[in-house]
Amino acid sequence: MSELTKNVQPLQDFNWDEFENGTVANVSKEELDKAYDETLNKVSEHQVVDGTVISVDKKEVVVNIGYKSDGIIPASEFRYNPDLKAGDVVEVYVENAEDKKGQLVLSHKKARMSKSWERVNAALDAQEVIQGYIKCRTKGGMIVDVFGIEAFLPGSQIDVHPIRDYDQFVGKTMEFKIVKINQEFRNVVVSHKALIEAELEAQKKEIISKLEKGQILEGIVKNITSYGVFVDLGGVDGLIHITDLSWGRVDDPHKVVELDQKINVVILDFDDEKKRIALGLKQLTPHPWDALDANLKVGDHVNGKVVVIADYGAFVEIQPGVEGLIHVSEMSWSQHLRSAQEFLKVGDEIEAVILTLDRDERKMSLGIKQLKEDPWETIEVKYPVSSKHTAKVRNFTNFGVFVELEEGVDGLIHISDLSWTKKVKHPSEFTQVGAQIDVVVLDIDKENRRLSLGHKQLEDNPWNVFEEKYTVGSIHDGKITELLEKGAVVSLDENVEGFATPKHLVKEDGSQAAQGEVLPFKVIEFNKDSKRIILSHSRTFEDPQREEKKAAAKKARAPKNDTPKIENVAASTTLGDIDVLAELKAKMEKGE
Repeated sequence: MSELTKNVQPLQDFNWDEFENGTVANVSKEELDKAYDETLNKVSEHQVVDGTVISVDKKEVVVNIGYKSDGIIPASEFRYNPDLKAGDVVEVYVENAEDKKGQLVLSHKKARMSKSWERVNAALDAQEVIQGYIKCRTKGGMIVDVFGIEAFLPGSQIDVHPIRDYDQFVGKTMEFKIVKINQEFRNVVVSHKALIEAELEAQKKEIISKLEKGQILEGIVKNITSYGVFVDLGGVDGLIHITDLSWGRVDDPHKVVELDQKINVVILDFDDEKKRIALGLKQLTPHPWDALDANLKVGDHVNGKVVVIADYGAFVEIQPGVEGLIHVSEMSWSQHLRSAQEFLKVGDEIEAVILTLDRDERKMSLGIKQLKEDPWETIEVKYPVSSKHTAKVRNFTNFGVFVELEEGVDGLIHISDLSWTKKVKHPSEFTQVGAQIDVVVLDIDKENRRLSLGHKQLEDNPWNVFEEKYTVGSIHDGKITELLEKGAVVSLDENVEGFATPKHLVKEDGSQAAQGEVLPFKVIEFNKDSKRIILSHSRTFEDPQREEKKAAAKKARAPKNDTPKIENVAASTTLGDIDVLAELKAKMEKGE
């Protein structure tokens, strides 16, 4: 026998029969059960009662309501209250006092729902601060669990700052104020922003009352636009214009600041009501012109980057905040002012020469043509008179063709110097813009930077040859190439042209010659100096007919005897003889 049981003695008067029959001291088992049940809470199904949390874990919450068994509630019903712990008193709804397993079935969610509508109305009336659990996102805002009711939290009511990431709030428990209830549709709208607006309004008034120009404040970047950056100064917004972000040019404010970034700004200006506040960021650093190399002077070469370009020129940044302008006239030695876009584009890294420098006005002008030698300094060497070159046709005028021999060296070919033989009415008949043309230098005008050029001078003057070929009275085949009111242009050999008046275009049958016809023409006038040949078709058959008539008349007047008769030569000279004498006289005058 063990030490624990050796002194244990059975009760002498214990009634084992009563114990086995379920009765104690003449009390039945049913009476004992009834007495035990009376010590427990009376629980009615479908009612709301208070219970004490016994334990909490990730899956379930055990709650004691004073009943013979505890109830188990899913932990998800308490998501709105992450601080729930053992000992807390919560309200529960009794769904079933005893299920098939003998388990008490409770619901915290239904308990909240049964009184929730009364609570939200009371909270609105009392302007009470309540807690809510943000369940999920929805269009325009969030869904919040408030007393078991799904309330709507507009995105604009989450915070005083614009919200860019709504998902960061999902699953959080926050404080809210009920701002609106639709009794008919039982819709509830809550706000978190309303809780902090009053505090911010007081803070805003304090900031505005102390605003001064030149004051430096800390702020948070609230919004970035194409024209500037909005900064929250603690309930008061100010704008940094894009030109006040940096001393250098800024094409995108995102390259300078980021959203939610803390930055120091200086107050530049504000209106009387202090509702529009202009801020500056670049003003917190020295102006780059003040740090510009003191030894930099006119004539120095600098390197920079093209930051802005316009038709009239390009702005080049040689260091952040220090820019110089290259006017289009300083981009090329050419006198033809063109658009700057033909020479440069934004982003180009270039070298330039300083032309002017004004540190007080913070202005600088630059040039790039000065990197090359001015071709007109030695124009007589490269383009001496009588030298031959190939040029590019730039444009036309009624009196000639402007050509470019190289960039900055222009010349004019007068319309009379295009061709020895062809009568050019407009230069466009002879060449076209952009075409290459051979030229010879006739004269140099260095002061006005212009060359006089010729094209026909590349060949010998064919009129010296024409003078011998197209003598007065000679007959040649010609083609009528153009009919005008005053006559016709006739094309002869060697691309030379003559002219015939309408009366000299009458054919032997009396009809008028037509364009395109090839006919014999007689030269009736030749002028070497004016390069003019006057032709006649009708004279090719009229003159022989006239000669035949004269000969016949002469024969008719002759005496029938054979006695020789001396005639007056001057009196009997025929028209044909006059033509021959005129021709002879012309040759004698020319020394032939």
